[in-house]
Amino acid sequence: MQIVYSNRKGARDIKHIGSAHDDAELELLKTVARQTLAGGQDELDLGLRRPPQAGGPLPIKTSRMGHLWDALTSAYDALGFADAAGGDEVFRDLVLARIIEPTSKYDSLRVLAEAGIATVSYPTITRRLRVYSAEGWREQLAVACARHAKLGPATLVLYDVTTLYFETHEGDGFRESGFSKERRIEPQIAVGLLTDAAGFPLMVNAFEGNKAETTTMVPTLRAFMAAHRLADVVIVADAGMISDANKRAIEAEGLSFILGAKTPEVPYQIQKWHREHPGEAIPDGHVFTQPWPAAPSDKRRDQVFYYQYSHDRGRRTLHGIDEQVRKAEDAVAGRTPVKRNRFVQLSGATKTVNRDLEAKARALAGIKGYVTNIPDPTPETVIGAYRRLLQIEKSFRMAKSDLAARPIYARTRDSIEAHLSIVFTAIAVGRWIEETTGWSLRKFVKTARRYRTIEITLGEHTITAADPLPDDLAAVLEAIKTRATGH
Repeated sequence: MQIVYSNRKGARDIKHIGSAHDDAELELLKTVARQTLAGGQDELDLGLRRPPQAGGPLPIKTSRMGHLWDALTSAYDALGFADAAGGDEVFRDLVLARIIEPTSKYDSLRVLAEAGIATVSYPTITRRLRVYSAEGWREQLAVACARHAKLGPATLVLYDVTTLYFETHEGDGFRESGFSKERRIEPQIAVGLLTDAAGFPLMVNAFEGNKAETTTMVPTLRAFMAAHRLADVVIVADAGMISDANKRAIEAEGLSFILGAKTPEVPYQIQKWHREHPGEAIPDGHVFTQPWPAAPSDKRRDQVFYYQYSHDRGRRTLHGIDEQVRKAEDAVAGRTPVKRNRFVQLSGATKTVNRDLEAKARALAGIKGYVTNIPDPTPETVIGAYRRLLQIEKSFRMAKSDLAARPIYARTRDSIEAHLSIVFTAIAVGRWIEETTGWSLRKFVKTARRYRTIEITLGEHTITAADPLPDDLAAVLEAIKTRATGH
């Protein structure tokens, strides 16, 4: 059953009403179509009584985003969150509402109502937030995630930090102004996220907004290892996350790592290559290997540094160096005022271009360093694992865009921690949906939410009317059902 709208130019718009399988269902769908065409005109109340007639209000039992809600619920249950949350349907509703349309906890009631889901009152939600912020609550969710990820001693875990800001101007010891990747001045918190190699979330921790990123890694790793009774994992992190103290602490914990390596000086192996190949360009993709054995007095394992050259990375870096040197030369010549420029060397009132620093920067252009302490490493293993950090960045993008984790309007730490529990769980459901369907979470939600299911009661009969699904959506819904049920 369809309604076709047209105009004088012949353009048309089709609205699907549903599919009928017998005469009774056909009559019901005709009534739904008449009511839709009437546009609510027969609902105008002038205080007059009129006899019931065809096309009058239908005894609609439910109208819901059935396909979308059932798919999200299947993912939530398949990941073990229903058991981890003790069957708490309020928590489930808040998680799935955030995926459908990220908004405030109060406005989530509207989202659930539009989805056709009956839920609790707002005061009940606010009372439950204290439960969702409890230490053991998120641990149970993390256990479910770890079970899904099948953790083991050789598991790669990715770590990174982001910041979430607040709609307020005053800090309180937890929400504090600090270094913001988004260059914002509002109070914020730092959020450390640990994922598996595919970017599936394993643990999330919140820290004070003015806490240095490099100090968040070890506490998160310790909590993760203790929670899952793991003797060792391979931690993968960017060079910006690693201080010397961090590396020593990771070694002290007996953990394996693959880390981005800072290269303040031109490594010996690269200097040697330039001496042996004067005037030649380093081949694209070439990897230099530099072992760093541990001395008997060192409290660490043997380490290996890898330095890979990328032509594209070098081209971009050299372009930036050319621009900075040009600006430095203009500043030294007095054509422009001196601004922050690493190639401008000041000695009293004398300004010069630091040519030694320029030469070193050019020699390092295109070089990316990596360091590991895993046994018997290979460049392919180390560099391939490091590139998986793109997956944790994808999870952060999902949290910040699709799930709108920022800004946070909560004021108390309980509410903030509960918010992170909800977002953490929503990331896991979202990654499961994407992995299962091959669609982005945004595409899946936008497509599936348009198709509603309506239950109509007629006498002793309840009939379900639904829009016919396009083939691609039907296929991904079937994939979700198959994976969730195991058959």
